[in-house]
Amino acid sequence: MPVLLEETLGFLAPERRPGGLFVDATLGLGGHAEALLTRAPEARLLGLDRDPQALALAQRRLAPFGDRVLLEQAVFDQLDAVLDRRSLGPVAGVLADLGVSSLQLDVAERGFSFRRDGPLDMRMGSAGLTAADLVNESSEEELERIFREYGEERQARRIARAIARARAEAPITTTGQLKSLIDRIKSWSPHAEKIDPATRVFQALRIEVNQELAALSALIDQTVRQMEPDGRLVIISYHSLEDRIVKNRMRELSQGEVDQITGQSRSETRLIETLTRKPVRPTDEEIAFNPRSRSAKLRAARRI
Repeated sequence: MPVLLEETLGFLAPERRPGGLFVDATLGLGGHAEALLTRAPEARLLGLDRDPQALALAQRRLAPFGDRVLLEQAVFDQLDAVLDRRSLGPVAGVLADLGVSSLQLDVAERGFSFRRDGPLDMRMGSAGLTAADLVNESSEEELERIFREYGEERQARRIARAIARARAEAPITTTGQLKSLIDRIKSWSPHAEKIDPATRVFQALRIEVNQELAALSALIDQTVRQMEPDGRLVIISYHSLEDRIVKNRMRELSQGEVDQITGQSRSETRLIETLTRKPVRPTDEEIAFNPRSRSAKLRAARRI
């Protein structure tokens, strides 16, 4: 079940834009896209995803919608390039659901989850460095920075030091090896903490491998450039680092440029209006049905 589905469709309001072009910048398995195309029978959709496996599954799911759907393997910060190359735009709405898909979490070979032993990979696509490359080749100081900055891990230095010692004896190549090491360092008991001690380290490595935060800032700016007046942007994030970027960038774009003399925002330079004073959270019913939605936060804006 797509996370915050009704809330997402409510903000995007595709039925108000007959024939409008919508972008699902993180297509995944196509759940949000399918619902949007069903809700608005004349809408068109461009779906982006860097994961070829997800694209293949989404293509089958969305096949009944025919030529209303265009799919492309791309990172979401390549939105400008894709739209220009396909001579598409302006855009009526953009959705980005930043969560890791069930396809990625549930397949041990992808290396995203510490709950299943598999290769320490974590790439959302098929190119670039893996998490194993980072763990075994980055300096101890660089690992500490990654864990502290992207995982907000308080024991970043101890974990980085332990990894450096362990890899000197043998490479760390599986999710199970890394989790066991973290468990030993943090002396974890399943009843002692609300979250598994490996959560923050695995999050940090995934963000670094896929350069997720840098791409997110670029997506917001590109979306605003490409949207038509009253076009809608909806972003669903799952941890504080993502949500902070979304909140701050939306606030900056909604306030406009600051006059260097008066220090006041120039209202005529505002590009968007935020539609969510606070992030929208899933209901208790949704969390019970889909526990992975529990940390989701939705923020929305419209182009002025």
